[in-house]
Amino acid sequence: MEKAKLFFENIKDKKIAVIGAGVSHFDLIKLFLSKGLDVTVCDKATKEKFDGKVYDELYALGAKFVLGDNYLDALLDADIVFRTPGMYYNHPVIAKAKEKGIVVTSEMECFFDLCPCKTYAITGSDGKTTTTTLVSEFFKAEGKTVHLGGNIGKALLPIIEDIKPTDIAVVELSSFQLLSMRESPDVAGITNITPNHLNVHGTMDEYIGAKCNILMHQNAFSRAVLSYDNETARNLASLVRGKLSYFSRRQRLDNGAFLREDGMLCYSDYGKVTEYVNMNDIRIPGMHNVENFLMAIAMTFGEVSPETVNKIAKTFGGVEHRIEFVRELDGVKYYNNSIASSPTRVLACLASFDQKQIVIQGGSDKGISFEPMADAICQKVKVLILMGETAQKINDAVVASKLFADSGLKIIRVNNMQEAVLAARENAVVGDIVSLSPACASFDMYRMFEERGNHFKALVNELK
Repeated sequence: MEKAKLFFENIKDKKIAVIGAGVSHFDLIKLFLSKGLDVTVCDKATKEKFDGKVYDELYALGAKFVLGDNYLDALLDADIVFRTPGMYYNHPVIAKAKEKGIVVTSEMECFFDLCPCKTYAITGSDGKTTTTTLVSEFFKAEGKTVHLGGNIGKALLPIIEDIKPTDIAVVELSSFQLLSMRESPDVAGITNITPNHLNVHGTMDEYIGAKCNILMHQNAFSRAVLSYDNETARNLASLVRGKLSYFSRRQRLDNGAFLREDGMLCYSDYGKVTEYVNMNDIRIPGMHNVENFLMAIAMTFGEVSPETVNKIAKTFGGVEHRIEFVRELDGVKYYNNSIASSPTRVLACLASFDQKQIVIQGGSDKGISFEPMADAICQKVKVLILMGETAQKINDAVVASKLFADSGLKIIRVNNMQEAVLAARENAVVGDIVSLSPACASFDMYRMFEERGNHFKALVNELK
């Protein structure tokens, strides 16, 4: 509390530029304005395209605006810049601002610096949202006051003065947030690291380096959890300063959570084994969700009881847009897996069902190869419906698979989501599963993957 008050006192005479007024910044801007701070909102949208309600509310509170193509120019007149995760930290204008001595930070960075309670943070290429949510649900079921934020939940800096030392903060961190982070959580977890977002990071080295920041600034009293099954994550063990544990569904561990041969999820504390829940009792489908539970168990070992984990496993219905059941129509089940913006996420969805699926794919290009999923698509998909700017690239990867010729796979090209849903229905028979598992980002047609998933669900629910 005192640290937060001192922070606001120290920036009271500073000019603050905030990039964007979206989900992570709207409440933050309002908080700054309530403190009497000088705030300029910088956004590439013109005033005509900027959300009118947001503009009117912030303007009435005293915010200034720099909108349109030259919105980044205002950063160079500020004392402090709050970067949105969508603004690349190594952008030339950000670099120029740092050269001028302007403070470049973010809502999440400041939160970690000021947070008075214990912090748990999770990153990774896949599984981080579900795992973060599970950790949050575990602690809530134990009676803790939990603040869920980062990539999910809400911005936490705006409520920093209300957080008590006895609370728990659980956050999901993306590579874009971590790229500039110089604070690490008390308990850090990495689900896995596979090629992703290379259209922004450019190289795997930068992408992995961003993920490393979740570990780099921990102290000797911290804890870290790494995937034992993912070699890239496991190889970061030398960076861990505090206590290290792992999770694995393939190997019995001496220090960490593992899947026993009989299907029981267990934790071994250097030989002392605690049983938690059988994999068959986990409500959400898929072996990748077994891994998510294993990591959440490892993150909370010693603080959350096996009984609590067992209860959550049997009742937790999953997170929206992650193999989310939409409806059953004419004996066909439809699933929204819009979060699947990479081949590894697609593979998890394909492995979650013991039958071939009808799959809708395509979107904007993240600069990653589709070859890793090509064989599995030939084996696990009966109809592949392609759309968006990556349609041809996915098509080429699948057709190049040595399994394609004998697969019987039917490939259909469509122009948009509406055509994709109609094509799926026309090709489905009783007992089929249809999934939206794009393997790509959404930005060619949608602002974000949630918007894409919601459109898919709306179209499916409109089917008669």
